[in-house]
Amino acid sequence: MIFDQPSRKKKVLIVDDTETNIDVLLESLDPQHEVSVALDGQTALDMVFKERPDIILLDVMMPGMDGWTVCRKLKGDESTKDIPIIFLTARGQVEDELHGFELGAVDYITKPFASIVVKARVNTHLELKGQRDYLSALSTLDGLTGIPNRRRFDTALNHEWQRAARSNSLLSLIMMDVDYFKPYNDHYGHAAGDECLKKVAGEGFRRVVHRVADLVARYGGEEFVCLLPDTDYDGACHVAEVFRANVERIRIPHEFSQIAPFVTLSLGVATLIPCMESKPVTLVEKADSQLYISKKSGRNRVTGVDFGKL
Repeated sequence: MIFDQPSRKKKVLIVDDTETNIDVLLESLDPQHEVSVALDGQTALDMVFKERPDIILLDVMMPGMDGWTVCRKLKGDESTKDIPIIFLTARGQVEDELHGFELGAVDYITKPFASIVVKARVNTHLELKGQRDYLSALSTLDGLTGIPNRRRFDTALNHEWQRAARSNSLLSLIMMDVDYFKPYNDHYGHAAGDECLKKVAGEGFRRVVHRVADLVARYGGEEFVCLLPDTDYDGACHVAEVFRANVERIRIPHEFSQIAPFVTLSLGVATLIPCMESKPVTLVEKADSQLYISKKSGRNRVTGVDFGKL
C-alpha cells in the first residue's frame, strides 16, 4: 500500500502449546495489539507467511517441531528473517540462551512469566522494529514521487510470487505508462515533466489501493506498476480503470499528445497463479505485453489477460 497508510495495530504471534502460558501472555500484552495464537511449529510457520506478524513470542519446547527449528526456518527465509523473535523458555541455562541468539532471536523471557516484563520487552522490540522499518522504507522510496521505488517493487514481487506459489493463489500486476511523455518533456521542460509525474503518482494513484500488501511503485522513467496479491482479473482491471480515469480527470495540459489535449495513461494487466518452477519476471513480461497492446491500440486504455495457472 502507499500514501497515508493509517497507523495499524501491531501484530503479535504467540507460539505455545500450553493453555496456561497462552492465557498469561494474552493478559500481559497491550490491548491495542492484534494477537494470534499457534499451538505448534508448523501452524506457526503457516500463520507467519499469511499474517506477517510484527513480532513472535516462540516457545522453545514443543512437540513435533520445536522452537529452535521454527526460528531457523524463519531466519532462513528472506521474507521473514527480519521479524523479531522472543524465545519463551523454562530453561535458563546460558548455553540455551546463547544458542537462541545465534539462531537470530532478539530476546528471552523465562517462565514463569512476569506480566510487566513481558509487556515491556514486547513493546521495546516493537518500537525498535518500527524504527528499523522506517529507515528501511526511506531507502525504498522514489526520490521524485515519494512512492515505492523499483527496488521495493522487486522485493515485494519476489515475496508475493513465492507466497502465491505456495498457497496456489492469484497474483495480479498492472503496468502503466504515461502517454507521449517524451514530447511532454521536450516541449514543457524536465522540471514540468517532474511535476507531471508527481501529480500522476499522487493525485492519480492516491487512495485507490488500501490493503497492506498492495503496492504501487515507480518502475522507471514514466512507467509505474501496481502489484495486487490475492486479486482476480476483474478486480485488477477495475483498479487499472480507476487509475486511468483518475489521471484523465486531473487534466494536466498536453498540447503535444496525439490522442488528447491532456496527459493520459496506458495500462496492461496480467493475472496468474504462479508456480515454483517459474520466475517472477514472467508476470512483469506478461503485463508489459498487455501494456504494449494498449499503446498499439490507441493508448489511454486498459488491456489485460487472465493467464490462469502457469
